[in-house]
Amino acid sequence: MVTGPAPAPPALKLLSGRSEGRDSGGRVVTPPPDFRRIPPKAPTWLSREAKAEWKRVVPGLSRLDLTKEEDRAALSAYCETWATFKDAIQDVRKRGIVVENRSIRKDGTESVWMTKNPAQAVAERASQQLRMWCSEFGLTPSAEGRISSSFGAVEGEPDDDGNPFA
Repeated sequence: MVTGPAPAPPALKLLSGRSEGRDSGGRVVTPPPDFRRIPPKAPTWLSREAKAEWKRVVPGLSRLDLTKEEDRAALSAYCETWATFKDAIQDVRKRGIVVENRSIRKDGTESVWMTKNPAQAVAERASQQLRMWCSEFGLTPSAEGRISSSFGAVEGEPDDDGNPFA
């Protein structure tokens, strides 16, 4: 079993590369399959919050040529996971991390006890899933850091002849 971070998509490797067609370590990057790099259309069934997240993220990913029509399912899962996370966090803020539970026994006596708000567990799990989805699309600070991007490169600056140790 291989451990460590998942390999970055070729487009991300090239954006952080030292020279044309090479990654940050100077290694030649095998070009990805020749997908049409157009953003997918948001599914009509997305929740309101997921649609808002789609509209917030997809344009930026598209400007970097990181999206294609085939990414629709993964982007949908990311956006709905965000919506779930937001809803759960709002519930925790409203009701608290610990909530009161009540039950009435057969003899008519009431039992009251405190438990962890179930929304807290939902938020924690959604947070883990979000981190995974965000890294897939380069949306975390560390993933963004790997995209030094040719957009910031100064025209005519030397690339140190592709030397990965320069």
